[in-house]
Amino acid sequence: MAADCQFSSFSSQSEESSSNEVRNWLELPSDVTCFILKKLGTIEILTSAQKVCKLWWKLCKDPAMWRTIDLSDWKYCLDMNLSPQEVARNAVDRSCGELVDISIEYYGTDRLMEYITARASNLKRLRLVKCRIFYEGLIDAAKKLPLLEDLEISLSLWSFTRESLEVVGRCCPRLRTLKYNKWGYRRPLEECDEDALAIAESMPELCYLQLFGNKLTNDGLQAILVGCPHLEYLDLRQCFNITLPGDLGRRCAERLKTLRLPNDPTDDYEFHTENELFSDFPSDLSSLHVDYEFDYDDLLSELYE
Repeated sequence: MAADCQFSSFSSQSEESSSNEVRNWLELPSDVTCFILKKLGTIEILTSAQKVCKLWWKLCKDPAMWRTIDLSDWKYCLDMNLSPQEVARNAVDRSCGELVDISIEYYGTDRLMEYITARASNLKRLRLVKCRIFYEGLIDAAKKLPLLEDLEISLSLWSFTRESLEVVGRCCPRLRTLKYNKWGYRRPLEECDEDALAIAESMPELCYLQLFGNKLTNDGLQAILVGCPHLEYLDLRQCFNITLPGDLGRRCAERLKTLRLPNDPTDDYEFHTENELFSDFPSDLSSLHVDYEFDYDDLLSELYE
């Protein structure tokens, strides 16, 4: 009985000691620390995490940390009085040519795309949401991204020409995934197959295609099925010119593993399904183009010298 009490007392002391033990994060293996830091996101690393200590600063300078860059939290940049474009350029510079995946929302411009593509020829995934990129900028970018496999252009402020989409297809022969999403409109019911024909004629390796809110017709869909023989996933939600009776419907059912129809639910779609005139967009668009002179590396180098 006494032995049991002694053992119980020893266990309680051990548990209390363990609970009071202070763990030193600096003793974690570097790869574990890098894994944790990556969970914070690009903007948080640049604006806060890298300033914690000298070790974290060195880890945050490693190009391997910047193979994936997510610049979707643009509001945080503006709250910090930082230029989103400057933050983007700083992150791309850190990658030292190893960047393979980048996501940009709102503040993407032709000038920023020119900067990125000149330093990221190995890019495999590019995501642009509500960006201010003209068709000439898209053409110039595509010519520098021969390894691109995954491209998303959603809710762009400008429309792209058939020529620009064809250039993307020709210059990016490895393209497997394309998300080219627009606002969904029921009326007026305009018809246009230019996008569909450009995709059909220049992107034969596509496996995944999302055309939310597009104005293509059955003819455009037919062209895509012929020109993209490897297609497995097709999202046609809110493409209200599409009707799938008869042979075309049966062909889609036989060819495709997943087909989202024009009137299918949109609850799993990440954007608004109707044009809300960019209600969450900054009222002063000029704020997206201001370049504040701020050099993170110089500041931190002085701090840790």
